[in-house]
Amino acid sequence: MAQQERGIRSRRSILEAAAAVFGERGYDAASTNEILARAGLTRGALYHHFPSKEAIAAALVEAQSEALVVPDQPVKLQAVIDLTLEFSRRLQTDAVLRASVRLAVEQSSFSPSAQTPYNQSITVVEDLLCQAEKQGELLPGADLPEVAATVVGAFTGLQVMSQAYSNRRDLPARISALWRLVLPGLAAPGMLPRLRTSPVPEPEKPVGGSGETVWK
Repeated sequence: MAQQERGIRSRRSILEAAAAVFGERGYDAASTNEILARAGLTRGALYHHFPSKEAIAAALVEAQSEALVVPDQPVKLQAVIDLTLEFSRRLQTDAVLRASVRLAVEQSSFSPSAQTPYNQSITVVEDLLCQAEKQGELLPGADLPEVAATVVGAFTGLQVMSQAYSNRRDLPARISALWRLVLPGLAAPGMLPRLRTSPVPEPEKPVGGSGETVWK
C-alpha cells in the first residue's frame, strides 16, 4: 500500500512539474530534463510512469475530462451553469488543468486528437441539456447539439481572452456574463428567476476562533 501511494505521489509530481514547464515554455520548448529537475525525481521514476514527453502531455490533456464533474443539481440548466463556473474556478488554481487546456488550444508538435477535449465537454453539456429539456426547463425547439457546442466554444474563447487580460482572474465574471446573455434565448418562461449565474460564495475560515463563518 505504501509503495502504491508513493507511485501515485510521484506520478502527480511529474504531472505538476510538467504542467509548470509546459505552462512557461509551451510543449515544444519543454524538456524532460527540466521536468525531472522540477519534480526532483530520477529518469527511471519518469519512465516508470511515462515513456515519453508526449505521454506526459497526453496524461495532462486527460485532466480536462477529470475536471468535468457534474454538479448535483435538481435543476439541470443550473447544473450546466455551475459546471462552467466550477471549471473556470479550477482554471484559476489548478496548474495541471491550465496546462491541459493550453495543450489542447496551442499549435505545437504534440498532436493528440485536437477535438477530443472539446467533444468530451460537449457530450457532458448536451446530456445535461437533454435532461433539462425533459424537465421542461428549456424553450421549445432548442437545437441541443448546437447549444452545447456553442457553450463550449464560447467558454474556450473567453478563457483564452481572460488569460490574456487578467491571467484568468476575471474568468468567472466573464462566464457569468455569457450566461446572462444566453439564458433568455434558452430557458423556459419562469426559469430565469430561478437560475443563478454567479458562483456560489465559499465560506471563509472562522475568524478569531469564534467558530463563526464569514461568507464571501
